[in-house]
Amino acid sequence: MPKLKTKSGVKKRFKMTASGMLKHGVAGKRHRLLHHTGKYIRQNRGTKVLSKADTATVKAWAPYGLN
Repeated sequence: MPKLKTKSGVKKRFKMTASGMLKHGVAGKRHRLLHHTGKYIRQNRGTKVLSKADTATVKAWAPYGLN
């Protein structure tokens, strides 16, 4: 069988942690930040860990793992 391709969007948007979880950037931080509260901006700083329900789907899109 041929090799499976990784979805190019997954390569760009997710990274694997050492324990096998997926981390991702938080949405809603690029523009129109005047409409967000300071609390929202502070809480969504940095990256978050993907939920378990979504992790299985994203790992299926990256059949050989992520770097």
